Amino acid sequence: MLTEIDRVLLATPDAEAAAAKWRAALGAVEVARDALPGLAARRIVMRAGASDIEILEPDGTGPIEAALKRRGRAHLFAAGAASPDAAKVAETARASGAAHREADGRHYLTLTIEGAPIEFVISPPSERKPAGLVDFLYEATVLAKDQAGAVGQIRDAFGLDETSFTTITSEVFGYTGVLTLFEKGRLHRFEVITPTDDDKTMGRYHAREGTGFYMAFAEAPHLGPIETAVEGKGLTVDRPAARPAGLSSDQLWLHPPTLGGMMLGVSRPTMAWQWSGHPERVGKIDA
Repeated sequence: MLTEIDRVLLATPDAEAAAAKWRAALGAVEVARDALPGLAARRIVMRAGASDIEILEPDGTGPIEAALKRRGRAHLFAAGAASPDAAKVAETARASGAAHREADGRHYLTLTIEGAPIEFVISPPSERKPAGLVDFLYEATVLAKDQAGAVGQIRDAFGLDETSFTTITSEVFGYTGVLTLFEKGRLHRFEVITPTDDDKTMGRYHAREGTGFYMAFAEAPHLGPIETAVEGKGLTVDRPAARPAGLSSDQLWLHPPTLGGMMLGVSRPTMAWQWSGHPERVGKIDA
């Protein structure tokens, strides 16, 4: 029933400052400025590729103010997905135990995973004029200790077919994960990851922050312009040692301060299939 990751929601005490960071790092373009009564928030919508980045600042007492108090800083508040039958998605999620509110023309769903509220927004599909340096979002990542339990909750809430899922491991970053692909052969998914090394960045983050959203991932046609835009600061680049500087790196990660509070990974076209079940789809770079 879910077709794509179509947006992420960023909670922040300063929406203007966060929007400026998305503009500077990724060439994101402001497409709307309004209010969301259902979240008691003022909203700036930035377009990044064909996806929306909703930057939310508290407008009184409500979910965004509460989330900022709970986390103590700006952060990735919710992941958004599109569905041609958003009401049916909400019905399925409610039946699996998710909390549900219909407001602001869409469905807000909350899964309680390991005691933490994990927020999702389900909207009807819409056409968007792409903007900036990325093409689209395709992943939102939940960090959890009980991987199987978290995957099961997400599977049941969204009626996903686990035969489309794929598992991943990384000794470099110290984690195992499950990609809950919405549809076989397409990249869009929620990811659930569990640290396997408490001394590495992800393990330290989980010890400090607990269960919750960790990051999102996007695809971009060229990674070089993003590296140039952030001037080599506030990002980590994955480039094979033998590859010339004039050719694209494979992926990079923009650190939370670079984007006003959330981490974003960006991969070159097709690269995500390396860990998404179809490595044969990865386009080759000569050096």
